[in-house]
Amino acid sequence: MSEELFGSVTEEYDASQIQVLEGLEAVRKRPGMYIGSTSASGLHHLVYEIVDNAIDETLAGFCTDVTVTIGEGNTITVVDNGRGIPIDTQEQTGKSALEVVFTVLHAGGKFGGGGYKVAGGLHGVGASVVNALSEWLCVRVHKNGQVYEMKFERGDITQELTVVGQTDKTGTHVTFMPDSEVFDDCDFSYETLHTRMREQAFLNGGLTITTRDERPGREASDTMCYEGGIREFVSYLNRNKTPLHDNVIYLSGERGDAMAEVAIQYCSDVFQEFLLSFANNINTPDGGMHETGFKAALTRVMNDYGKKTNMLKGEDKLSGEDCREGVTAIISVRLMEAQFEGQTKSKLGNSEIKTLVDNVVSEKFAVFLEENPQVARAILDKALMASRAREAARKARENIRRKNALEGMSLPGKLSDCNEADPRLTEIYIVEGDSAGGSAKGGRDSRFQAILPLWGKMLNVEKARVDKVYGNEKLTPVITALGAGIGEDFDEAKLRYHKVIIMADADVDGSHIRTLLLTFFFRFMRPLIEGGYVYAAQPPLFKLTRGKTVRYVLDEGELDAMLADMRGEDGRGKVDISRNKGLGEMDAHELWDTTMNPETRVLKRIRLTDAIQADEVFTVLMGEKVEPRKEYIEKNAKYAVDLDL
Repeated sequence: MSEELFGSVTEEYDASQIQVLEGLEAVRKRPGMYIGSTSASGLHHLVYEIVDNAIDETLAGFCTDVTVTIGEGNTITVVDNGRGIPIDTQEQTGKSALEVVFTVLHAGGKFGGGGYKVAGGLHGVGASVVNALSEWLCVRVHKNGQVYEMKFERGDITQELTVVGQTDKTGTHVTFMPDSEVFDDCDFSYETLHTRMREQAFLNGGLTITTRDERPGREASDTMCYEGGIREFVSYLNRNKTPLHDNVIYLSGERGDAMAEVAIQYCSDVFQEFLLSFANNINTPDGGMHETGFKAALTRVMNDYGKKTNMLKGEDKLSGEDCREGVTAIISVRLMEAQFEGQTKSKLGNSEIKTLVDNVVSEKFAVFLEENPQVARAILDKALMASRAREAARKARENIRRKNALEGMSLPGKLSDCNEADPRLTEIYIVEGDSAGGSAKGGRDSRFQAILPLWGKMLNVEKARVDKVYGNEKLTPVITALGAGIGEDFDEAKLRYHKVIIMADADVDGSHIRTLLLTFFFRFMRPLIEGGYVYAAQPPLFKLTRGKTVRYVLDEGELDAMLADMRGEDGRGKVDISRNKGLGEMDAHELWDTTMNPETRVLKRIRLTDAIQADEVFTVLMGEKVEPRKEYIEKNAKYAVDLDL
């Protein structure tokens, strides 16, 4: 890497600022404890840990450029132009601070030593864990006019700290190769890294992050710098939506060592909220005090403005859900002692940050509404429409309950329920079509398997408010059968089945049914997906028969291998191949053998790994705008197969 990334020294940063909490322990033996898993997510987490250290230098005001490169052989190089990791002796250990950072767990400048005011990272384990899980690692530090180098193999030192050159720059250069003995697969995804780095560039306005892929045949490069910070982030998230107002609303404020910034934009063609929150650049998907403060203040300000302008009459009041319909908002806070709930830092617990965010939104959003009456009226009108829809939904719920009470039953008539009462042991198949539902009912194990047949195309909830959902004859049975409610009323504890299995044909119509249901679950029952309760059944595409031997094949990729196996060593055995056209054409025992028997079936669990990407995909595929959908189809058409099924 060239030295142009390295900047000049601006503040003392020495070994006295490195604090040791405990020694390195069992990282290689139990890597999942430190990086989550040894799958692709854990592999990419190694990169995030090193980049987080560079970002912490940005938060401290000393780093303006970061470059992340995937090299040949799946090596990773991260270069920053911060102050450079200290190389002088660390008092507690008598070793160089650089050695301590890369060989001692919970060592770094983020534990009150004065190195950083605010910092992300994963409990200070970053550099040492990456080192322990790498086949080899080389770190170079540009500092004090010299270039220092140290090398390791699987956490052990192979080259002591050595001066290898002169420099007038500062910064840190880390190159490592993940250990194939630890990870399932060491192949890095450029798109995964690029997406994560883009998010960091948005969160740190003015920071330039470059991603490069230098592997032969996979070359790529992107340089990202967003002076507008989270304002540009909101614009990016809404690029496939129709904004209700042109400019993103930006609010910020400070209190002591803490600061908060909020970016808000409403969309006219969206009926769900999309909130993203961050603390010290760490995404907090489960929210926390910063989100609580934002929601409370937004609701209060909009109600106050509505009363003041007479848009709200008498006892009328907007709920928080009304005020957030169609909003895309990013809340980013920075504070010294961030208190996260859980090892994964998914929820922020600092109560003082709630007060700060509440004050910032209360004061500055109120001023914005006063100074921008046209935008304010458009936002309030949307909230009022949401309120009317919410009231209609309430009445629809009441009607459903009243009807069920009169009929003496609370479950939909089409549902064939199971005998087991413990939801942890039960599963429900949501089946496309009455004929398939009949086969599924005949083939199921009624002890623990319930069947709910649906027919016809259901409502696309991406284009509908909650009142339309409750009034929809296709979705109401699903809501009632699952028993957990929808939206803010969703209660995971009331869920009647812990496996919700979508079973649709392996064709275009079946894919559409799955997408419609997944859109519904993502928008109105998101904890269902986040909790890992949703699955997609995998009905076979082919049936192979040779004499009395019958085998099923899930896709064309398995077909040739299965055919060769059934034809025998001489390859002359006659095998009949039939394509399964639909679930309704299978008899009960075939459906049980191929798709419902827990011992032989294949289920795909639906996971939510990236909320931003999921929101974007559902918006593109199911939203109002046609052009983004057309572009998506053109871009991905080469991956589509069997469109004539």
